[in-house]
Amino acid sequence: MDYSKSGGAKGPKGQPRHKEHNAKGTDKNPFGGKNDKAALLERMKKAAAEKKAE
Repeated sequence: MDYSKSGGAKGPKGQPRHKEHNAKGTDKNPFGGKNDKAALLERMKKAAAEKKAE
């Protein structure tokens, strides 16, 4: 018996099974968006302060 012919068809190779939450071109990560280093530092400082306050 040729077991390769039984069962459902395989999906296309090399394609992701799901969409990432931060994929390029989404609202959270738009195309051409550059992260501002100052904003990153502010977020890091805020997170560190919150962690320290706990």
